[in-house]
Amino acid sequence: MAILAGGRSSEHEISLASARSVLEALDPESYDVVTVAIARDGKWELGSGSGSSAAETLPVPAANAPATLGAVDVVLPILHGPFGEDGTVQGLLELADVAYVGAGVAASALCMDKDLFKKVLRDSGIMVARHVALRDGDEVANPFGFPVFVKPARLGSSVGITKAHDERELADAVRLAFRHDEKILIEEFLDGTEVEVGVLGNRAPVASIPGQIVPLGHEWYDYASKYEEGGMKLVIPPEHLSEQTLADVQRIAVEAFVVTECEGMARVDCFVLGDGTVVVNELNTIPGFTSTSVYAKLFEATGVRYSELLDRLIDLAVERRDRRSRLAY
Repeated sequence: MAILAGGRSSEHEISLASARSVLEALDPESYDVVTVAIARDGKWELGSGSGSSAAETLPVPAANAPATLGAVDVVLPILHGPFGEDGTVQGLLELADVAYVGAGVAASALCMDKDLFKKVLRDSGIMVARHVALRDGDEVANPFGFPVFVKPARLGSSVGITKAHDERELADAVRLAFRHDEKILIEEFLDGTEVEVGVLGNRAPVASIPGQIVPLGHEWYDYASKYEEGGMKLVIPPEHLSEQTLADVQRIAVEAFVVTECEGMARVDCFVLGDGTVVVNELNTIPGFTSTSVYAKLFEATGVRYSELLDRLIDLAVERRDRRSRLAY
């Protein structure tokens, strides 16, 4: 088994933390693990998997990666953001004909692109926030009033996202978002309870108990809220939401997982409005994966321990590879 970690995106360090946690949780009697660390400049290094840093490393040119990865049974691409969660690495693993954890090429690319993701969900009858997409040179249009969110279309962990309260902040937010992506979103502000739910499975996915995100000392769930100590509180199950509403969140999360053709795992982020309406915000195909990350905590509360969660994800990866191997190309 190989664990891919690091990567070229701004979420490099988060990926390394997730990979360290996965390494510590995998049973060494069951798995023979190697690590593949991808540097910010794109260089690959092989490690022994026996610790957080290998005593001996070997640079691996990307051109040889399919052959290298093809020598293992399963790959865990614990990579967040572009060049890892967006279908690029998944395509590489498909070429290597190796089982891997998580969504496939198309689902990964779709869910990374917030603009396309919203269009697919909207067309499938799943509620999402209204938005407009802009490319460089487009006139800035904000039909939603203030406040409004401005986001890079294909990035994670709230990097490059701004909550703009007026025209001046909107102009600054657009400039910031375009530093990270060639396509950006201006999205309406939704005043609701932020709720997240984990989904696990291939053809018969199941949802975890939902959890409520409560930012502490921050106006919204930004990067600092997510990763600084004491930046947020996760309430499982959410406060002040009925059992029917929680069941709706779970059902809609699974529907979003299915219509985007995800497999393996995902964390679905939603808003529950005052009238109980559930609006899907985004779907993360490789969520933060430390033992204390939201995805792991949600399933722990559902009765699935972290080590068991990893075992099930690995089994799902092998099941998909075996299932697809029967297809004729």
